[in-house]
This record gives sequence, structure tokens and C-alpha cells, in this order.
Amino acid sequence: MSEPLAAVGTWRPVMEAAGHRCQCSGQCGNGHAKTDGRCPREHDGYTSKHGHRVRLMAAPADPLTPPVKAVTLPPGELRAWCPECHTAAARRARTTAGPVDDAPGLFDL
Repeated sequence: MSEPLAAVGTWRPVMEAAGHRCQCSGQCGNGHAKTDGRCPREHDGYTSKHGHRVRLMAAPADPLTPPVKAVTLPPGELRAWCPECHTAAARRARTTAGPVDDAPGLFDL
């Protein structure tokens, strides 16, 4: 089984807890109906669509977590994501997130 070159001490516990399978349960917008509501992609498995190998990543459950904060999270606060689900979940979360109340307006001085 392949492993990342860095942060193996963080990545491995996340993958073991997830059974080396993507933990997306619909956050990407896909109900994953054929696989009991969970993404079927497994680490080092092949996708049927494109035939490329799946490389899961350990990332925060909230795909909008800023990278500066994400690198400080312990393995217990991360989940296994396939790149397709993580990208789609982040895109979906950005479109459903409302404006930040504390953000100054463009012309506020």
C-alpha cells in the first residue's frame, strides 16, 4: 500500500480509522446511494471511470477549514477523503455558506 512522503504519523491513523475508504457521506452532493451512503473509493483502488489510482488524503471534516488551521489538527479531527469528494464538498460548502458578518465592506474606511 502506498503512503504519502510526509505526515505519515497523521495520515496512517486517519486511514486505519476509515478502513482506507473515503468517509464522504454525501457532503459532496452525491448521495452514494449504491454504497449505503458512503463513498466507495478506497485508497490505492482504481476508479472505474478514468482508471486512475485513488489516493486518499487526511483532511478536516469541514472542507472549508483554512490550511493554516488544518495542519494543526490531530488525527481524531481529520477524515479520509478522496480528492473528488473533497473538492466537490468544498465547492458545495462555499456556495451554501453565507457572507461573513465581521468582514468589512469594500468601501468601509
